[in-house]
Amino acid sequence: MKSSLAQTIEKDPANWRGRDMMQLTDWRISLNDAHRDELKAAIEKVRHSIVPLLDLQKPDFTLPTLGPFLAGLNTQLEGGRSFVVIEGLPALDYDEKAGKTALWGLGLHMGQPAKQDGDGNLLHSVKDTGQKVDGSDNVRSYQTNDHITFHNDGADVFLLFCLRDGKSGGLSRLVSSVAVFDELLKRRPDLAETLMRNYWFDTRGQRTDGARVEVMPVYHHHHGLLTANMKYRYIHTAQRFADVPRLTQNQRDALQMVQDIANEPDMVMEFTLNPGDILVANNYTTLHGRTAFQDWDEPDKRRHMLRLWLTIPNGRPLPQAFKGSRIYAEAYQRRMEH
Repeated sequence: MKSSLAQTIEKDPANWRGRDMMQLTDWRISLNDAHRDELKAAIEKVRHSIVPLLDLQKPDFTLPTLGPFLAGLNTQLEGGRSFVVIEGLPALDYDEKAGKTALWGLGLHMGQPAKQDGDGNLLHSVKDTGQKVDGSDNVRSYQTNDHITFHNDGADVFLLFCLRDGKSGGLSRLVSSVAVFDELLKRRPDLAETLMRNYWFDTRGQRTDGARVEVMPVYHHHHGLLTANMKYRYIHTAQRFADVPRLTQNQRDALQMVQDIANEPDMVMEFTLNPGDILVANNYTTLHGRTAFQDWDEPDKRRHMLRLWLTIPNGRPLPQAFKGSRIYAEAYQRRMEH
């Protein structure tokens, strides 16, 4: 008889292989002319508002047909494949303010924005600042042009909106964290079990209480669902603290095998986010990364993404380990309030 965990994985629609997905096109969702007209009108209305952008609420951003269309995507994000790419925004016509307005307004029709750092920022610019993670306590990968290993973000879903692409590289990479665990369970069940035990995560100086690390498993089997929390790079940078237990060989092997499986050609999706594309994905059932990139010399042409984290109305039950987490606590608390 199969274990309950194996049954959970087998029936999960989020258990897909990248090679199969790359042969399909229905995960690409295109806006139509009516949607774009509504968005343009909403941006123009907000442009003349005296209310700060991030104080605007859903009723302030009227999208008669686009709003319900976006809200309907949540059934794909939770309980479905767990990701979509929205296409067709006129990003090259946007300056940074218009881009932020568009993403904020679209996000309000899908869920509730969540804090992305210790300062409570709700909207991040993802671009190369010239800084490096190594040798720092608070620089995060999205602030560099580095290759980024497979990981997940905070809250229920992330939205990554491409305003400008770089000169070369910077391919978006996506993998099902459920499928990765499925493979690991088949090949090395001992390592799969290791990932369901505690690891120490570097908080990158983002916790308001000053805690330098958090402790929780990488994978959780909770309420009949497999929920991931993979921060490969930050688990390793946490090792710089003397009071953090040294990673065992089993722990290292388990983390590496997740990356190795995720990078297999059959598993990974790799695609370009073009200006006007928004990648939206569930953080608990997908891992994402990117290839290193080379940028343009001209400042106004440089690669620029905008990132928004959301909790969504149909979000899954979350394990108690997320209660105090720097990036999941808000989602956990919102579940408790409802």
